[in-house]
Amino acid sequence: MAQARGGAMAVAALTVVLCLLLSHFELAQAATYTVGGTGGWAFNVAGWTKDKRFKAGDTLVFKYNPSIHNVVAVNRAGYSSCTTPKGAKVYQSGKDQIKLVKGQNYFICNYSGHCQAGMKIAVTAA
Repeated sequence: MAQARGGAMAVAALTVVLCLLLSHFELAQAATYTVGGTGGWAFNVAGWTKDKRFKAGDTLVFKYNPSIHNVVAVNRAGYSSCTTPKGAKVYQSGKDQIKLVKGQNYFICNYSGHCQAGMKIAVTAA
């Protein structure tokens, strides 16, 4: 009986170690992207996502002057119409880090006219 308990404990310990290794591997696979590259979060940034492959868990870093811009996480309708839906998360630090969720992720600047001038991105994360 002591051998059975010892074997079960060894299997449990091995399972925990494997789970930790897998979670570490997944975290290590997450990437960090600075939106807009060296130019940061700015006008006409919508094409920045082209040719990039994003995954859920990747982090977008939005760098901008917070006295003249912000970042708002919106839904598809908010993205298309350049409006801020009720309850949308507004970021204002100038160095925001936002983790992507699986599927569509939409971001705009809601300062007057900025989204309409191309300060918005749509990101699909696998």
